[in-house]
Amino acid sequence: MKQYRLAMIPGDGVGPEITKEAERVMDAITKKYSIKFDTTWYDWSCDYYLKNGEMMPENGLEILKPYDSIFLGCIGDANKVADHVSLTMLLAIRKGFDQYVNVRPIKIFPGVYSPVKGVTPETLDMVVIRENTEGEYAGAGGFHKMGWPEGFATQTGYFTQKGTERAVRYAFDVARSRKKLKGGDDGKVGMVTNCTKSNALNYSMVFWDFVYNQVAEDYPDIKTDMALVDAMTMWFVKNPHYFDVIVASNLFGDIITDLGAMIQGGMGFAAGANINPEKDYPSMFEPIHGSAPKYTGRAIVNPVATIESVRMMLEHLDEQEAADDIHNSVATVLGAGEIKTRDMGGDAKTHELGEAIAKQILA
Repeated sequence: MKQYRLAMIPGDGVGPEITKEAERVMDAITKKYSIKFDTTWYDWSCDYYLKNGEMMPENGLEILKPYDSIFLGCIGDANKVADHVSLTMLLAIRKGFDQYVNVRPIKIFPGVYSPVKGVTPETLDMVVIRENTEGEYAGAGGFHKMGWPEGFATQTGYFTQKGTERAVRYAFDVARSRKKLKGGDDGKVGMVTNCTKSNALNYSMVFWDFVYNQVAEDYPDIKTDMALVDAMTMWFVKNPHYFDVIVASNLFGDIITDLGAMIQGGMGFAAGANINPEKDYPSMFEPIHGSAPKYTGRAIVNPVATIESVRMMLEHLDEQEAADDIHNSVATVLGAGEIKTRDMGGDAKTHELGEAIAKQILA
């Protein structure tokens, strides 16, 4: 039996209750497949910060490094700790473990309503690849005379050849593996859309475009495409079925994926992965709906994003059969339309939907 060591960081707000659903699904996988998960929970959170003055121990990365993967529930509670402080843990893990690719699939399940007209499981199938360790979130900058009339702040984004190229190359590889275009008259099997803003950001995004074009030369079987980020938000709504793979910088990817989440039915369906492709370090998987402190303890949060994050984790661990089983089980339960959480117009509890999916896995 294969065994994987997993670090579980439930975090804040609804994090603990959705992390229980992650473990519920993993328990079902263990019963059906020769896969065992050895999980350890860590209480790193805003409450931990209030007690210790830090979001995780100083040696937190050393603690996490031996694990095969990390599951993160959600971090943040602005009523306790300022968001720019609580986010430091997430950024430290991403950068410390060189999780330079953020993967956000945007698909919709049967039985799920999209606010965008014409969106169906057959028409919506795209994935956003976001550069995850530098760019606008590099953390370079500072304050000068905060609160004074002459006060100012600087925030510097940096884009390296290596950092940009490896993210863009990953996107082209994903397009090649997906084969969404299936090879038309032009022989192209996929498409990578470059999300940029080089008309206004005349250094960082011009450089980004330059590297994108360099990498594209190595992929003659992949169609190239470009959209300015502001226009892309329009095209996401107007013509979402057009897209295959989108590659974006840290900030732009962060923004457009939240819009993508709403197209796929809401934040409760949006799963995310922070990947170190070489597997030199553990990768981290998380639902991206946030901690929603006002819903804590009410068991009304949709667990699908959490369960799909577990699926992405299994894919990364090369357990494709089990990962497909999770995805198909989610589709079957949602397609039946009998169990819906509040965001889907129903009254099912978080654990009730999680139990139904786990039961379907074992069916």
